[in-house]
Parts: sequence; structure tokens; C-alpha cells
Amino acid sequence: MTRAKIASVISEATGLSKKETEIVVEGFIRCVIDSLKRNETVEIRGFGTFKNNIKHPRIARNPKTGEKISLGRRYIPMFKVSKEFKKAVQDELTGKK
Repeated sequence: MTRAKIASVISEATGLSKKETEIVVEGFIRCVIDSLKRNETVEIRGFGTFKNNIKHPRIARNPKTGEKISLGRRYIPMFKVSKEFKKAVQDELTGKK
């Protein structure tokens, strides 16, 4: 599902215009990205948590050349699904109600 499709579905469900809904969806995405840039955690109860996973410095190896390279500290954006979200998807796809 694309951003446009998400905006279209929300627009139909809420009665807002498609343009207004696209602005809201873009605003939500921008807000999550900006929060992660500040190394903040974004928790949406019943949905999940966006946070940065810190990868500590280490020595890695280029598999093609065997050359050792130094990797610095890295921040990897991650999303962890909530238990409710996971259960809802599991129940729906396995036919449990």
C-alpha cells in the first residue's frame, strides 16, 4: 500500500478531502522522522514503537577484498509492532476470531 492509497482510504473513511488527508499523512511521517533525528522514541499505543537502534563501533571486513574497515557508531531506525497489532494480524490471517 502506498502513501497515496493510505490517504485515499482515510479520506473515504473520514469524509475529509483527499488533499487534506495527504497533508495529514505526510505530516505524520515527517513528525516520526524528525523525532528519530532527535533520537526520541515515538510510541503509538496499540500500534507500535519507532526508535533508533544504536550499533556500536566495530571493525568489519569487506567480503570481496578481505580489507578491514572501521565502522563508527550508527543509528538504525527500527519499528517494533505492539502485541495488540501483532495479535490482530495473526488472528485475521489464521482465521481465529
